[in-house]
Amino acid sequence: MSDLTPNTSEYFSAVKREVMRLVAGAIIPADPARDMPGADDPAILDDILASAGRDADDLARALDILGAEGAQITDASLARFRDDHPALAGVLSLVIAQCYYRDDRVLVAIGMEPRAPFPKGYEVAQGDWSLLDPVRARGPIYRDVPQEGTDT
Repeated sequence: MSDLTPNTSEYFSAVKREVMRLVAGAIIPADPARDMPGADDPAILDDILASAGRDADDLARALDILGAEGAQITDASLARFRDDHPALAGVLSLVIAQCYYRDDRVLVAIGMEPRAPFPKGYEVAQGDWSLLDPVRARGPIYRDVPQEGTDT
């Protein structure tokens, strides 16, 4: 196992896992009327923690900060956390949302087939390609890398 993918059963303590459960449930609560689990569902929670990957350190730091407030995760405490730690809040939100929206039960509830996007793909409505004209007009925003063996 590489340093980029820690063993989450050892990396995230029971306290951090409980804080993540509370936070995930507050961010995406269950919706029984639509038969949708919350992000605090055990299977989704396990996926969140297992998918931390390179963001595991930031996620652990976010959970430490949120856990310092005690077991009370409220809208106000989450808003304060977002204001005080926007980068950590972004990591936390992204990891929770990506795992939630790849759960088969959630995909079925929102009317999507629970499958990988490839090889079948998904239909995407064509948009207005002229919206990219300003980007094209800007020109390259990169610099060429010299080819191996040249002095350029």
